[in-house]
Amino acid sequence: MGKRTSAEIGNEKTIGKLMFKLLPIQILIATIASLNSIVSAFFASNFIDIHAMGAVGLYAPIQMLIGSVNLTFTGGATILCGQYMGKSESQKMRGVFSLDISLSFFIGVFFASILFLTSRLVAVGMFVSDQSLRPAFSTYLTGQVIGAIPFMLGGQLSSFLSLENKMRRNTVASLSFIASNVLLNFLFIQKMKMGVWGLSLASALGAWIYLLVQAQYFFTKNCRLKFSLKSIDIRELKKIFVIGYPGALSNGWQTLRGFIVNFLLSVYVGAVGISAFCAANTLMMLAWCVPAGMVAVSRMVMSVGVGEEDRASVCDVMRVMFKKFCLVNNLFAVLIIVFAKPLAHIFYKDIFSQVYIMTVWGFRLLPLSLALGSILQHFVCYAQMSGKNFFIQLLSFLDGVLFVAGFSVILVPFFGVNGVYFANILNGIFVFATILLYSVICNRRFPRNMEELMVMPDAFGAPQSERLDLTVRNIEDVVNISKSAQNFCLERCVDSRRSFVAALAMEEMAGNVVAHGFNKDKKAHTVSIRLVHKDQDVILRIRDDCVSFNPEERARAAGDGGDPAKNVGIKMVYGMAKSVSWQSIFGMNVLTIKI
Repeated sequence: MGKRTSAEIGNEKTIGKLMFKLLPIQILIATIASLNSIVSAFFASNFIDIHAMGAVGLYAPIQMLIGSVNLTFTGGATILCGQYMGKSESQKMRGVFSLDISLSFFIGVFFASILFLTSRLVAVGMFVSDQSLRPAFSTYLTGQVIGAIPFMLGGQLSSFLSLENKMRRNTVASLSFIASNVLLNFLFIQKMKMGVWGLSLASALGAWIYLLVQAQYFFTKNCRLKFSLKSIDIRELKKIFVIGYPGALSNGWQTLRGFIVNFLLSVYVGAVGISAFCAANTLMMLAWCVPAGMVAVSRMVMSVGVGEEDRASVCDVMRVMFKKFCLVNNLFAVLIIVFAKPLAHIFYKDIFSQVYIMTVWGFRLLPLSLALGSILQHFVCYAQMSGKNFFIQLLSFLDGVLFVAGFSVILVPFFGVNGVYFANILNGIFVFATILLYSVICNRRFPRNMEELMVMPDAFGAPQSERLDLTVRNIEDVVNISKSAQNFCLERCVDSRRSFVAALAMEEMAGNVVAHGFNKDKKAHTVSIRLVHKDQDVILRIRDDCVSFNPEERARAAGDGGDPAKNVGIKMVYGMAKSVSWQSIFGMNVLTIKI
């Protein structure tokens, strides 16, 4: 394994900086569904009655089912759009966006119809054996009919806004949903005494507010993801589904796992064990929003890297996950463990009761699986993009059912509810061991680097021998990298003309960023440069985190004030290169030049 260069380490730092920039809003988006359930449960239990709380609980599996379908299309469309973004194929990117939004709308209509039909069937005595719960559940389902369409569409638009680097709008939409849900619950339940109907209507209208705040951006002139029926290629539907469904498959396995665990607890521990596990698991759902936000960020950044066939950046995403995301998860886990008793006290006031003690142990043990769970989700995410569906299904089954349920069968009879907590920790350890074993089998040796651990195909991207990574921090670096670029091309038997053009293009474009972009604010900036020679093509990619700047606009300009020499360097590069494309990806300028 060769030693990594300073430029490669610098690129990893740039990727890490970008991922942490995207992280807060993705955690907030992941938190919305959990907070919505907690708000509904709070108002149901404190201001209505036990039947309202029962209706919320009965709707939870249905919400998980709709969420799984939502996740299938969100994951598939986001990854596919990111790949086309990396390839600078804007037309296909708009086509995937338009297809995804159209499908999500019709799926929302379908679920709204099913919810309405189910509410009528519940009202006449079907599905719910407890007669006292039927009216409340039927009413709650009717309210959720109104929110089915915005729930589906809102989940899609949040990811597309992130691809467009519109973090502020995503933040505003998320906060608007949370605030409106609380205010509408207070208004409908406390003031207007609407009961279960008000409880359900509040969350449904909150979903519409969330969607409308998001949707406004897609009608602005600066939006790249314009809705266009003409751009839709129905053949992309298969790609979206094939990429997206494995990531949502684990929800189905986890539902089965839940039934098995609840059965074991009811047999060996009783209601007190189920109550303790439910309390600990409810708040841990919020904790799991942190790794969920992390994998959403990684999915977006990695998908662009896959589209660019940038093997180094894809590996850098995983390096950031292991070095920094796992550290954050572990620190968060320590925080939960330290406050285990106060957290348990939220649910149970008697600190000497058996259920309180069991809940405390839940907050002491379950957080230990956060970092391990994050590792699993990242490898599932990468496997989605690589088309390794068997591997995804294997991990989903092992994590979703076999290890947790299997270890619970062994441990619960001896350790009670703590057996379930231990089973979750052992699950994370054995799933990571499975990932490692898969790498050993595929490589026929213990993995020596990140590429081998990820089992990255040799044909993907450019290996280290076919690329040159450079970093520019000041104007003095520009001349040095120009010489390095020319030497690299000549050493790889590129003809002298293209070698000269590659060096000239790099010097001109990188120098332009340093001269003009570095001075626009007081922040420290770097330019990440990658030169690739693969399949007889010489490809130069220049990426910086300065203010948005499209050199194509300058190349087309005749010159300010009639000066024909204005922007002559940029025009020269456009004239000599085979193709030049610019994109703003997650707030970074990405210039790709083919020579």
